[in-house]
Amino acid sequence: QVQLVESGGGLVQPGGSLRLSCAASGFTFSSWTMRWFRQAPGKQRELVASITTVTSGGRTNYADSVKGRFTISRDNAKNTVYLQMNSLKPEDTAVYYCNAPIPKVGTIGGYWGQGTQVTVSS
Repeated sequence: QVQLVESGGGLVQPGGSLRLSCAASGFTFSSWTMRWFRQAPGKQRELVASITTVTSGGRTNYADSVKGRFTISRDNAKNTVYLQMNSLKPEDTAVYYCNAPIPKVGTIGGYWGQGTQVTVSS
């Protein structure tokens, strides 16, 4: 079955960096756009970044709030998608979720990982 397992979250000071990883299994990873979302306490889940398949050009897209600071990438040989986060701000504090938009009955948005907490604080 489809599994998405995030790692790499933690506590970091403002201005610091973290790299999140999402290991995927159970589907043809290279054939799907992959996405990172985040959800802060009391707020709706928001799309942070996405990356298309290599055959579609590997195009990336970012939320305005993270442009120039975050970079999404993928390694199809390792079935892994990454989110490099630099110049982190307190407002980046959230649970970050990996997403594969593969149709799944009863679930909006496809398949989700369990999430990894990112806390930016001094």
